[in-house]
Amino acid sequence: MIDLRSDTITKPCVKMLKVMLDAKVGDDVYGEDPTVKDLEHIIAKFFGMEKAMFFPSGTMANQTAIKINTNPGDQVIAHKYSHIFNYEGGGASFNSGVSFKLLEGEKGFFNSEQIKKAINPKSFYHSPMSKLVSLENTTNKGGGYCWDVNDFENIKKICQDNNLGLHMDGARIWNSIVAKNNNPKIYGNYFDTISVCLSKGLGCPIGSVLAGKKTLIDKALRVRKIFGGGMRQAGYLAAAGIYAIDNNIKRLTIDHKRSREIASLFSSKDIVEKVNDVETNIIIVDLNESVDKQVIIDYFSKNDIVFDWYSMGPKKIRIVTHLDYSETDHKYLLKIVDKL
Repeated sequence: MIDLRSDTITKPCVKMLKVMLDAKVGDDVYGEDPTVKDLEHIIAKFFGMEKAMFFPSGTMANQTAIKINTNPGDQVIAHKYSHIFNYEGGGASFNSGVSFKLLEGEKGFFNSEQIKKAINPKSFYHSPMSKLVSLENTTNKGGGYCWDVNDFENIKKICQDNNLGLHMDGARIWNSIVAKNNNPKIYGNYFDTISVCLSKGLGCPIGSVLAGKKTLIDKALRVRKIFGGGMRQAGYLAAAGIYAIDNNIKRLTIDHKRSREIASLFSSKDIVEKVNDVETNIIIVDLNESVDKQVIIDYFSKNDIVFDWYSMGPKKIRIVTHLDYSETDHKYLLKIVDKL
């Protein structure tokens, strides 16, 4: 079975498993796990942040970031496609008591002028208090696109001038760093908090890290506890993250190349209305209105191939390349797509 629903379906390789088994561990709830501490230090330094904290999931890291940057009744400014709004179970309202001001923009992007217009006047007490801006890099529902780091300067200035926090949901930040060849330390210059996922493109079985200013990450410790995210001998999992950072970032270029090849072939088919201009490892295929999507699902299922059929919309297909998608798989998939 070739599974391209998401880059979260990967399994640890033999070398990663050995590193996990050999990890030095302690009780991380007591702050005594040396491997967790190493991972947190590596991530903080990597992104030019003051401090970092290990989490079981990206959703928990994002929800913690919202909690420590806001108060109940506040408002978060984000894109209408953002993961924190669409795919985290309504957690922002449930956990933090905040609402959203959603912005439009192609590919999941928005600009500083849109933020400026979205900020509620502080004197108008009928409206929620604007408190946090959240960006997503890469943009999942937007199509795996990368923010231009030059946009961060103006966005940060608007946030500073209006006393707003600035968070980045960096679930696939590794793909952006590779695609744009950016120095990851630049993120520390602009963002108050940034969440990064280890279990997508990097191939870990579990884990995300929230990095940011020391004052905020210190607050995050209590929030993680409240959310049930404290883990004991978590060094076995953190060791996988360290291995992935050392070995699995540069190879993301392979995923990006294969994604472009898949997109190119799909775009030549009559059943397809359009395919996104692929930048990283996410392909979004828009089917023609006349196409019965179930027929397409059945065709690929018969050939032992599965995509994300539903999360993007009724006539859309999301395809995500990843670490466990081999060159043999790729050649077979291209042959099956070509026969469509």
